[in-house]
Amino acid sequence: MAVVLVGTGLFLRLRLEANLDQSTDRDLHSRAGDLISVIKAGEFRLGEPVQSVLSAQGASFAQVLTWRGGLFDAQVQRKKTGPPVLGRAEVDRARQGPLFVEHSGAQTRGGEPVRLLATPIGFERHRLIVVVGASLSARRDALHSLTTLLLIGGPVALLLASLAAYGTVRAALRPVERMRRRAGEISAAEAEQRLPLPPAQDELRRLGETLNRMLDRLQAAVERERAFVDDACHELRTPLALHRAELELALRYGESSEELREAIASAIEEADRISQLAEDLLVLARSDQGGLSIEAERVEVRDVFAAVRSRLGGPARDAGRSLVADDPDGLVIEADRARVEQALANLVENGLRHADGQVRLWARATDDGVELHVSDGGPGFPPEFLPHAFERFRRADTARSDAGTGLGLAIVDAIAQAHSGQAVARNTPGGGADVWIELGRAG
Repeated sequence: MAVVLVGTGLFLRLRLEANLDQSTDRDLHSRAGDLISVIKAGEFRLGEPVQSVLSAQGASFAQVLTWRGGLFDAQVQRKKTGPPVLGRAEVDRARQGPLFVEHSGAQTRGGEPVRLLATPIGFERHRLIVVVGASLSARRDALHSLTTLLLIGGPVALLLASLAAYGTVRAALRPVERMRRRAGEISAAEAEQRLPLPPAQDELRRLGETLNRMLDRLQAAVERERAFVDDACHELRTPLALHRAELELALRYGESSEELREAIASAIEEADRISQLAEDLLVLARSDQGGLSIEAERVEVRDVFAAVRSRLGGPARDAGRSLVADDPDGLVIEADRARVEQALANLVENGLRHADGQVRLWARATDDGVELHVSDGGPGFPPEFLPHAFERFRRADTARSDAGTGLGLAIVDAIAQAHSGQAVARNTPGGGADVWIELGRAG
């Protein structure tokens, strides 16, 4: 602001000085023309009309000089104008054409600075130099007044502008300060707090709204993590308690080797369940961090189906069920075979555990890729469960009493997303459930 004010003041002073000089020069040109006209209208001497404009008093000044620089009609002019005002060098330059000259107060008889215009003219076979002048005291006083005004008003204007700018910026940033203080108060224990929004519909309000939406997402993520940890602890507590109980019973009441063998076998079964649960939790944790390992390769769907059927055909027969796999000849996907087999195995195990009748593996080609389906002939999912089927630790009411952990479908969805696909579940019109994953087709 100081630079602007100094630049503005300098511009105003220079502009006023230029305007005053132009006005003075126009006045000198006009007076010189008038004096030349009066001289040419008379005889070769200074008559009364010329003598009336020759004066060394006041703001106006006029002289008529010879071509050599002396006073023309010196007897008349010496009384009115004093000695010649132009020096020899100035006379030589004036002979070449109109010449403006400024004299300081020390060079003039009145002691005031003057601006002179010397104009050469021809008069009755003679050549003269007509000099007219004007006092610069009014110009000096005007510039002095403006400079004084700028020196006094500039700092005052700078102070007022600084105070106004400070107040404006402070008022504009007050909502930011409120938001900053509130942001410093928000913690995980008070995650429901939000930043205050200014009333104006401006950029700050939009910034606050964006940050509040970010806090909403963070709170939702924290709540999901808390629920995940709570559910994981709950799921781990049950098999650990059973494992401990089996070992205590074996220690206290195991009198024969057969009873100890059964207790140890039961403990191993619970340990396997804990190990599988820990593995499932690890897969989901890696999926959340974007670090679920995927080694994509060209895989034939028929080979994947055959591997899953070979792995789970025995448990299906033991449960009195049948596992059927179609032969999707020619379908090839670009995927991690181990992860895809894990996802399909989870779906088949869910079908064997919760459904009835035949479990079927089949595939369907689409415009965007390949769908790998697992269908069963059971009662299907409860309608209210379908929107939440792939959430962690979410189980249908009919399955809450069995050994499921509610992580199988969540792992299926994580594997599908790691392949840039998705998992979908629905109830078939004829009864039963149909769950599939969408994967990209190999090029």
